[in-house]
Amino acid sequence: MIQIAVTGKPNVGKSSFFNSATASKVEMANYPFTTIDANKAVAHVTCKCPCKELNVTCNPRNSICIDGTRLIPIELIDVAGLVPGAHEGKGLGNKFLDDLTQAKVFLHVIDASGSTDEEGNPVDLGSHDPLEDIGFLENEIVMWMYGILNRNWTRLIRKVGAEHLDISKVIYDQLSGTGIMLEDIIEALRGFEPDYTKWEEKDLIELTRKILNIAKPMLIVANKADLPGADKNIERIKEKYSNVVPASAESELALVRAAESGLIKYVSGDSDFEILNPEKLNANQIKALEYIRTNILEKYGSTGIQEALNKAIFELLNMIVVYPVQDEHKFTDQKGNVLPDGILVPKGSNPHELAYIIHSDIGDKFMFAVDARKNMRIASDYELIDGDIISITTH
Repeated sequence: MIQIAVTGKPNVGKSSFFNSATASKVEMANYPFTTIDANKAVAHVTCKCPCKELNVTCNPRNSICIDGTRLIPIELIDVAGLVPGAHEGKGLGNKFLDDLTQAKVFLHVIDASGSTDEEGNPVDLGSHDPLEDIGFLENEIVMWMYGILNRNWTRLIRKVGAEHLDISKVIYDQLSGTGIMLEDIIEALRGFEPDYTKWEEKDLIELTRKILNIAKPMLIVANKADLPGADKNIERIKEKYSNVVPASAESELALVRAAESGLIKYVSGDSDFEILNPEKLNANQIKALEYIRTNILEKYGSTGIQEALNKAIFELLNMIVVYPVQDEHKFTDQKGNVLPDGILVPKGSNPHELAYIIHSDIGDKFMFAVDARKNMRIASDYELIDGDIISITTH
C-alpha cells in the first residue's frame, strides 16, 4: 500500500487532517508534540468506478464503491511536529525524520492563517508568515538526508576512483533505507556537475534537494483556510509554489461527523452538503454548517482534504487506477466478484508490469493480456490508461 507522510510543525492541524482523512481518532490538542508516535491508518483516494458505465453492480474486495465512486486505499503516516533544528535532534528530532523514509510523498500541512509561530505555539492571528514554515520544513528534510549522504563522503569518493565504481550506485548504497530508488538518483544526476571530485558541500546539498524533489515530492496543504487573512496568504504561497491545496481539516471533521450521525448527506470531496434532519440540529449547529458552506465549500470548492490526497497520488506520483479481472466478458474474478480490485499503478505501466504488481507468480507466468472493454488482446508493452479493465492469461 502506498504510504503518504503528513508532516509539518506542531499545532497546524496535522492530526485533524489525519483524523478527517482516515476516520481514526488520534489525540488532538492545542500544544506541540501531541503526536509522540507516528500514527498510521488507511485513507482513500477516489476515482470514477467503471460500474456505472458498464451498467453492472460491482463487488469490490480491496476497495469501496459509493454510488459509482471507487475509494482506493492508501496509508497515511501522521508524523509528529517538526521544529527548526530537527535534523540536529531538536524537538523530537531524528526519530520523526526517520518515519518519513517510508513515505512516497509528503503532505506538508501549514497554518495558512499565520496563527502559530515557528515552533507551533499559538500567536496572534496573522502575526506569523506561513511561507517561512514551508522553507524550514523543506530545509529540515534536505539537511537530514544530506547528513546521511555526507557520512564518510571523502572515503567514498576515494573508493569510487580507486575501484572505478558507478557514482549513482555508490550514492544509492549510501542512502539505503531512505526509500530512494536508484533511478531517482540517476535522474537527479542528469545535468549535474559530472566530475564528483569537484563537489563541495553546497553541491551535495543541492543534489540531495534534487533527489528528494524527484523521489519524495511535496504537496502543501494550506490548512485553516477559513480563518481571516488566510486567503491572502494562500495567494502568496501559490505565487511561489505550484502544488498547493487550500484546506480546512476542522470543517471536514465536522461534516464527516454530521454525516455519520445522519444529520447531513456528505461524502468527502463534495462541494456541498444536504441537511437531512433540520429538526435535529440546534441553531449553533446550523450556523456552524452555514459557516463551512460559505467560507470553505463555496470559496474553495471543497474542504481540500480529499483533493490533497488525490492530487498527491494521481498528480505528484503520477499514478492511475487499473481493474484486473479474470473473466473479460463478465468483468469478474474467479469467485464471480465484479470489478473486484482497483489497483494503483504508475502511469506508463504495461500489462506485464501489472501482472508483477498483482503477484510475482502471475508476472513470471504471464502470456498475454486482454482489454476487457474491447474484448481484444493487447500487446505486452501496451501502455495502460486510467480505468482500464485488464484480463491476464498465464501459462
